[in-house]
Amino acid sequence: MKKYTCLATANFGVEAIVKRELEKIVPSKIQIQDGRVYFEANLEEVYRANLWLRCAERVHIQLASFPAKTFEELYQGVLALPWGEILPKDANFMVQGRSAKSKLFSVSDCQRITERALIDKLNQSYSMAWYPKSGARYKIEVILFKDQAQILLDTSGEGLHKRGYRLETVEAPLTETLAACLVDLSYYNKDRVLWDPFCGSGTIAIEACMKARNIAPGLNRHFDCEYFQGMDPDRVKEIRREAFAAIDAESDLKVYASDINPQAIRAGKKNAEAAGVDTDIHFVCAGIEDYKPREAYGVLITNPPYGHRIGSREDNEKIYQALRDYALADPTWSYYVVTSDEDFPKAFGQKPSRKRKLYNGRIKVDYYQYYGPRPPRK
Repeated sequence: MKKYTCLATANFGVEAIVKRELEKIVPSKIQIQDGRVYFEANLEEVYRANLWLRCAERVHIQLASFPAKTFEELYQGVLALPWGEILPKDANFMVQGRSAKSKLFSVSDCQRITERALIDKLNQSYSMAWYPKSGARYKIEVILFKDQAQILLDTSGEGLHKRGYRLETVEAPLTETLAACLVDLSYYNKDRVLWDPFCGSGTIAIEACMKARNIAPGLNRHFDCEYFQGMDPDRVKEIRREAFAAIDAESDLKVYASDINPQAIRAGKKNAEAAGVDTDIHFVCAGIEDYKPREAYGVLITNPPYGHRIGSREDNEKIYQALRDYALADPTWSYYVVTSDEDFPKAFGQKPSRKRKLYNGRIKVDYYQYYGPRPPRK
């Protein structure tokens, strides 16, 4: 099966996590750039990447990369591609574009030139007066950056953060991909206790359970590449069966999710049920001052409300005080807090073991990590 140059897009700061994930999925040399992780893969491996990547945003096939300072250079570069091998006659193809720091700054013109060259090349293969676009979707991106054109084929369809389990949500949710990153960057594993005291719609707890049970994050959805020319539908079914067979249904998880908002608890329970982990998460409607799991050596991962997002500065101080009291009362726990409130370490009263800059969508946040001791060996 033909190999393609592929790339998984990622939020800044998590490229290394995506690389580690890809190393388990594709036997390929993997390279990191800002916001992108490049690898070689065939169509089956592209599908596996979409199915299993927890922290990436999308997976693309890079069809071409070439200099383009003029529309003629862009046209010829796109025309040189074997579009008849890429797109079937009935392909529902669409062209999207972006441009930055390039002479070809008009996105609409770049899209128009790209589509014209694509159709001119298709006419050489199919000799059709018009294309019905009644078949599988093929989303093509033309990206101009510093006068270099890149032609990409989106294999994911909807972004990979859309797992298919989020039936309900509450104000200011974390994306599923960022929640998965928070879990990956923590000490949590299936043998430890996890608690999110500001669980919202349950995303952190759900992502933790899915990782602990080895549930592929894409099992509840489909991807555009499933329907591409050259992709065997029987292999898609077989790969999905393998993913179902790989689920760990035996481990006994201890995951707690609490929130003072009853609507959030209702949403979290519905989402956990849709994700297939509702029996793994103990949801509690309670404020942080009123509840804490009793086990030692636990891992707290949370996205607390803060200032301009939800609540007031006075509320924040109470929240941070409660977290600080827990940390002082039980030094066996590890604490991981993601927030855009840069005053958090001062209010928490401790210097973090590590701080990482991450992004929730386009919003910059900091991930404060406070490492507790490792639990004793059983």
